[in-house]
Amino acid sequence: MRRMRNTVYVTSEDAWLRKEGANLVVEVEGVERGRAPLHMLDGVVSFARPGGSPALMAACAEAGVAISYLEPNGRFLARVEGPRSGNVLLRRAQYRWADDAGRQVPIVRGIVAAKAANQRTVLLRALRDHGDAMVPEARLAVSAAEARLGHIARRTLAMDTVETLRGLEGEAAATYFAVFDHLIRIGDGAFRFTGRSRRPPLDRVNALLSFLYAMLGHDCRSALEAHGLDPQVGFLHADRPGRAGLALDLMEELRPVLADRLALSLINRGQVRPDDFIMEEAGGVRLTDAARKTILVAWQERKRQELRHPFLGETAPLGLIAHVQAQLLSRHLRGELDGYPGFIWK
Repeated sequence: MRRMRNTVYVTSEDAWLRKEGANLVVEVEGVERGRAPLHMLDGVVSFARPGGSPALMAACAEAGVAISYLEPNGRFLARVEGPRSGNVLLRRAQYRWADDAGRQVPIVRGIVAAKAANQRTVLLRALRDHGDAMVPEARLAVSAAEARLGHIARRTLAMDTVETLRGLEGEAAATYFAVFDHLIRIGDGAFRFTGRSRRPPLDRVNALLSFLYAMLGHDCRSALEAHGLDPQVGFLHADRPGRAGLALDLMEELRPVLADRLALSLINRGQVRPDDFIMEEAGGVRLTDAARKTILVAWQERKRQELRHPFLGETAPLGLIAHVQAQLLSRHLRGELDGYPGFIWK
């Protein structure tokens, strides 16, 4: 099993990253705020506007440490990485499968079924833990959505085209987010959720989800690259310039498990508060610097939690599940596995 290494998150917007010996050093206004050995790092995610030194970028590229630059609200800007690793034959197989509709279907079916099943588990856990505290109408709505998501997951088995599976994925998302507001137990209205909004997020819940999805996207892309796959060429998500389709594919299974569940916990436990968000004049909402730090600590803690992988039967930290799924996908593309087993959270 791959060892889980660290990701450094640089949240100070005026930070400067540089190399000193074999270490990454973070400075703010000329004062060192932290350092970490490069060989212990899996990636760097920076919200800093100044950036980093060319020497650091070269050292990270040589060590296989990708640097991702994001805006304060979590929107991806750029990524610095070294030469691609992995077997060129695997990438060629990936491209052939992506161009073959018949071969795409089993992979997409596994992704969509796992996503719907994991969304259903989020609702089931909410009903189990807090169903008695919900008003009857909310409890009925969540129960109906849970049943519908289970039905959607089963319907994927009968679908034989990518287009119909994409339709089911959209139906699952609409069903899930239609009741997401009922899972939020803060009653002051500041965390009211009426639907997904992205660029920019228009409320606090969407700002939190978008931020967590950006973190998950970084991890999924790194996992795919580590196993020799091209993150740009997906199966569920069609090719589009500038879009990492396969990273988005992998994210779909893991959003409910890693991001959505964490967002609900942060809100319901009061770890994020209404004043942790900045309401911009243009209508967008973003997190404060202090809130980003709080969320990133919780994100790292969530990734360290262990569970038993349903396909492999092995225990692994949640933070390695993206690597496990990338490995399973690569084995399927090589012909070592008959199908791609999506990750189903239990």
